[in-house]
Amino acid sequence: MSKSEISTDVIIIGAGPVGLFAVFELGLLDLKCHLIDILDRPGGQCAELYPEKPIYDIPGFPVISGQELTDNLMKQIKPFNPEFHYNRMVEKVEKLKDGTFKVVTDEGEVFLAPVVVIAAGGGSFQPKRPPVENIEQYEGKSVQYSVRRIEEFRDQDVMIVGGGDSALDWVLNLQPIAKSLTLVHRRDVFRAATSSVNEMLALVDAGKIDFILGQIASLEGEGNELSAVNIKSKAGDIRNIPTTRLLPFFGLTMKLGPVADWGLELNDNLIAVDTEKFETSIKGMFAIGDINYYPGKLKLILSGFHEAALMSQAAKKIINPDERVIFQYTTSSTKLQKKLGVK
Repeated sequence: MSKSEISTDVIIIGAGPVGLFAVFELGLLDLKCHLIDILDRPGGQCAELYPEKPIYDIPGFPVISGQELTDNLMKQIKPFNPEFHYNRMVEKVEKLKDGTFKVVTDEGEVFLAPVVVIAAGGGSFQPKRPPVENIEQYEGKSVQYSVRRIEEFRDQDVMIVGGGDSALDWVLNLQPIAKSLTLVHRRDVFRAATSSVNEMLALVDAGKIDFILGQIASLEGEGNELSAVNIKSKAGDIRNIPTTRLLPFFGLTMKLGPVADWGLELNDNLIAVDTEKFETSIKGMFAIGDINYYPGKLKLILSGFHEAALMSQAAKKIINPDERVIFQYTTSSTKLQKKLGVK
């Protein structure tokens, strides 16, 4: 399918928190952005995996949910009118002879820009599906791999399977509203934070939740409505547990996807960058956030924000090489305040 070409200053691949903040930093430098994301909305993993889970290490916010952070970032970048292209995967990136990048999506759209920023988190990701017969028929309704709306679990018979942080976090968050809650794990050793494990065990002792050692054997229900889950113990016994909502937390399969074919220098499936500009091995192409690698890298949203700021300064020099850029602070620059609509 052929579509008209879209020209812009910067193409950002990934609309997670780091990609969104890059729009802000680039916007302060008068650079126009188009963002492409495989999901159907902004926020990346924050919106997809833990929109209501609290985050505690964003400066200035003692606690903020993934969705609130996304909403705030969208509000912050509104003055710069970024354009979003959701439900798209970038299939091809080609650098033309004049230095312009040609980016092609799986929808056949063509984007042209002198700068490309890869802010795709861990690449394309998908939850690991339990090896249970017919689980597909319940997915999206009774079987979910993340909690997007807590209210969908109110007054439901909830079963959570797993022993990591996500499983334990949602045991603690959903227990107050669920009709019943059962945690299933194949062993009595957990990979979650000790405090979360202790809280969970206290709920078990108080009779507020059930904990079963075992694995899913089979599912029961009509259509996409789950009614029960059969759990098999180590001894081979089967227990039938009434269940209307199943949350399996078996981890994520992270795939670099087409990025692996773009000719970039990689380090263990991450994109190698410098620490001055966060530029990749291809001039004009940058990588920020969890998808990049450099010595001392910390996979924190905070780190990605810092990387976005330095990347933006370098991008400006590529796009407007003859323009002298004077560094300014938003607190004191009336010019920047005017751009933000606060002056």
